Amino acid sequence: MGKKRQIGEINSSSMADIAFLLLIFFLVTTSMSTSTGLSRRLPQPLLEDQVIPPVDINKRNIFIVKINSQNQILVQGEELSVKELRERAKEFIKNPNNDEKLPVLTKVNIPLLGEMDVTKDHVVSLQNDVDTQYQAYIEIQNELVAAYNELRNELSKDKFGKNFGELDEEQQDAIQSVYPQKISEAEPKNYGGGKK
Repeated sequence: MGKKRQIGEINSSSMADIAFLLLIFFLVTTSMSTSTGLSRRLPQPLLEDQVIPPVDINKRNIFIVKINSQNQILVQGEELSVKELRERAKEFIKNPNNDEKLPVLTKVNIPLLGEMDVTKDHVVSLQNDVDTQYQAYIEIQNELVAAYNELRNELSKDKFGKNFGELDEEQQDAIQSVYPQKISEAEPKNYGGGKK
């Protein structure tokens, strides 16, 4: 009988070190995708016995933007592209010609600015379908916020000669009093693919 040759064991004491180094390497070199979201301040919770009084809203003060499951935009019953949305929103928020179909203008005395016509009761209502793509929703949300930002910048340049971001806090508060951001986001519904 021949002698069996014994196979030596592999030294595995440094395997943990190698695995740890590989883990560190992949953690350092891999880029993580960050999720996008919307920063919103939520209202205070209602007390158990608190009753909400009914609100009487003038229809001309509401700018309704609907997004269906095909990511098409319907604004005030009219189909629009994303590019047209910002200008229409700006016209609605400002109502420069006191149009009877746009929000009611109210004279308000604003610190640093004096008496101004303001659409203080306007609301932009954003409604989407349950199948609306998140990216389309964010794009439309961004256009609505951009409409407010552009109006604030225009008024800031006109009244103070600077962009809104360059103003001090008191000046920014005055501009925000003229154009307060009022975007109402309704719970998603099933509007389907067609116009509704």
